[in-house]
Amino acid sequence: MAIIKPNNNTISAITALPAGISTGKVLQVVQDTKLDRSEISVSSAGTFVDISGLSVNITPSSTSSKILVQAFVNGSQNVGAAGGFFTLKRGSTEIFRGDAASNRQRATGNLASYSNAYINGNTPVFLDSPSSTSELTYKVSVCSDGSNTTVYINRGSSNNDNASYIAGASSIIVMEIA
Repeated sequence: MAIIKPNNNTISAITALPAGISTGKVLQVVQDTKLDRSEISVSSAGTFVDISGLSVNITPSSTSSKILVQAFVNGSQNVGAAGGFFTLKRGSTEIFRGDAASNRQRATGNLASYSNAYINGNTPVFLDSPSSTSELTYKVSVCSDGSNTTVYINRGSSNNDNASYIAGASSIIVMEIA
């Protein structure tokens, strides 16, 4: 098999890709972690409440930049209680959620619990195209399908202090991609 030499150069003489090839460089990375356990009160069904500690600000350098959003969300709700859901947001806009489907809650994922000791971990990843050079806030918010309920972050619905119960961790990472 013959070796193809771009512009008749040796392979070692090539120091850059041709101008027409996009490289997808990572320009900046911002992260926030939530290591503590918390309870979030949800007053009405379908109303999303921001999770304190899972929010980052980033200012894109170009309107053509993409923002790669990655989150790891640990949470639960009481067994047998209304379902807990979470969504990724840019400011107040939900950026990654399911299509409208009759009466179903539109969200990125759920935080259902099968035991009071366990939590449900989710890892959504989304490539956003904000077309902005203004500061943007990316965050994770939770809601419930019931009123006056509680969603638990980084812990099960029971917070017993023994080896059967978990103290989890959650994070959000955003990257500006050229």
